[in-house]
Amino acid sequence: MPRSSFGARVVAWQRAHGRHDLPWQCTRDPYRVWVAEVMLQQTQVATVRGYYDRFLARFPDVQTLAAAPLEDVLRAWAGLGYYARARNLHACAQAVVERYGGVFPRSAAALQQLPGIGRSTAAAIAAFCFNERAAILDGNVRRVLSRHFGIAGDLTTAAVQRRLWQLAESLLPRAADMPAYTQGLMDLGATVCVRAAPRCEVCPLASTCYARRQGRAAQLPAPRARRAVALRRTHWLLAVCRGAILLVRQPLRGLWGGLLAPPQFPSAAAARVAARALGGGSALQRLPAVRHAFTHFTLLATPHLILLVQQPPRAATLHEQWLPLHEVEEAALPAPVKTLLRTVATRYSGSTPNATRKRETML
Repeated sequence: MPRSSFGARVVAWQRAHGRHDLPWQCTRDPYRVWVAEVMLQQTQVATVRGYYDRFLARFPDVQTLAAAPLEDVLRAWAGLGYYARARNLHACAQAVVERYGGVFPRSAAALQQLPGIGRSTAAAIAAFCFNERAAILDGNVRRVLSRHFGIAGDLTTAAVQRRLWQLAESLLPRAADMPAYTQGLMDLGATVCVRAAPRCEVCPLASTCYARRQGRAAQLPAPRARRAVALRRTHWLLAVCRGAILLVRQPLRGLWGGLLAPPQFPSAAAARVAARALGGGSALQRLPAVRHAFTHFTLLATPHLILLVQQPPRAATLHEQWLPLHEVEEAALPAPVKTLLRTVATRYSGSTPNATRKRETML
């Protein structure tokens, strides 16, 4: 099969059967395409849709994003996960303003030099916005190429990655077709050549697909070797006083970098010591544990609630702050923390220990 046929079939299929209703498809503005591409990394389209519209309403252009405090960006990102993306998005916007006067460079090579923009993301922006003949290679595209051309082996290894990149670059159509071709590969991987039960009967590449001919769609691409997932335990102190809760700004390079989270401790005993230092007693109310899965480990956090009588003391460090519980929805909080604090807020927002003592057992 001539490789030019591969691209032509993808383009024709995308124009007739691909997705055309995604909010970021109706623009060639590199800022909007870039925001969408970053959000779509490790995140489903259905989740991104709502965030994308809200994010652009708050930050309509690269200048607004660059000028915004990082806390505002993280607040708008809260719940999407992989928060390094938000920090890189902010840094990249500042770089575009400082280096290029707020105008995105037009080549994939130049885009790739900006913070947080990798090779595939740079190619997608350049292809969609400037018709550059640049190859993308996200997870969906790797699966399409692996099955169609019979590429076995672990797709994450350097050798297989090099082969895939060389193949992806050799398949590129003419520049005028790059937006449809790039979107078509994404659509095929997301809606047809899916991981389980691929819909080969409607695939435009089925007649020349190695995996279909050999009945190996279930084996390609090769599954990654399973790794044991570590369990990390921690204890959160939920110190509540008159409708506010004590939170700590997380280090930028750590877990949930830049977001707010409860003070955490290695043990319940350490949490009790901290509660006493805040003017509370040593008796903490233990709430149900919060389990949250990350890429390489699972976090198991045990929350301990203490209701303080006095007004919130001044935060001990610049990283601590008392957040009014009625502001939980708008705060820059990780998703599992926000879910937990919603429950706390419904019972203790604006309340005192005496007024809520009878309700403690409800938690």
